[in-house]
Amino acid sequence: MNVNIDKHLIHHSKNIKEAMFLLNQLAMDAILFVIDEHENLKGSLTDGDIRRGMLNGATLETEVINIIHPNPKFTRRNAVNLEELIALREKNFKIIPVLEAETDKIIDIINFRTQKSYLPIDVVIMAGGRGSRLWPLTKNTPKPLLKINDKSVIDYSIERLHKYGITNFHVSVNYLKEKVIRHLSKYDDHINFNIIEEEKPLGTIGVLHQNINYNCDSVLVLNGDLISAIDFEMFYLDFISKDADISILTIPWKVDVPYGIIESTDGVVSGLKEKPTYTYYANGGAYLIKRDILKYLPKDTFYNATDFVHLMMQKKKKVVSFPFKGYWLDIGSHEDFKRAQDEVNFSE
Repeated sequence: MNVNIDKHLIHHSKNIKEAMFLLNQLAMDAILFVIDEHENLKGSLTDGDIRRGMLNGATLETEVINIIHPNPKFTRRNAVNLEELIALREKNFKIIPVLEAETDKIIDIINFRTQKSYLPIDVVIMAGGRGSRLWPLTKNTPKPLLKINDKSVIDYSIERLHKYGITNFHVSVNYLKEKVIRHLSKYDDHINFNIIEEEKPLGTIGVLHQNINYNCDSVLVLNGDLISAIDFEMFYLDFISKDADISILTIPWKVDVPYGIIESTDGVVSGLKEKPTYTYYANGGAYLIKRDILKYLPKDTFYNATDFVHLMMQKKKKVVSFPFKGYWLDIGSHEDFKRAQDEVNFSE
């Protein structure tokens, strides 16, 4: 997530004067992680550690290894305990190093001052559709690259997901794919894009059977024309707590009936509701899926997410719903596109 890991690192042989210079440069993020010659984490260092060290006789030339905090908080890649990270965040820990799975080498930095979370999920964004209902806007521009208030639709999702610590993106492309690929190349290398080129349309989820190297056990599948304020941390925690195989983001959809509705059984009236409002839950175009059930997808076959959900229910897999009441808009029509131009002002 953090593209400037090195600025938080200091070799254990460096002295306090050098450490003070680095801490001053870090300003609000003033914490250093002390590493050895193998780049393994040995401890952390803050202004408070320096003050305590100098009160105990250290000088500006003292090596920092002598004044470190030897047991800093950390997490490991591919073994992230999100509940523990949330507890640290609530205790006001701002900067947490991420270590390799097998060594103590720092490979990432979590900064809760600038990001919301650090979710252990891969994301697949479906960005290959023709956007026929938005014609002629999509004649020369793929739908994910249409501009909403000077920002491409797909960027709203990428930037929001990145704030939740997600760096592994798999993007399915087909229609005007060169333009989508060129657009994604503008991102720095702190986001990893795996481009999946569909040789033929594979539906909303068929592409997931391709040879995709996932890094995590949970996969988020997202429509490329979606703009929302989804709390992806809550979505993921709900998915994990329910031990679900699939979780579908659902959007409340109210239907106002302009007439009195009769309730009856065998012609006998049991009730009368005057102009009732019914709430249904619509598919929100976002799915969290356990990676190991993707093996059930047919290979090189047009397959929609709804087909996959039905198949998993037939196989007695656990499919749950995550109701979401925040901002959500699927850019599927000219009316939706105009609405987005007027509405998209939520905090990202």
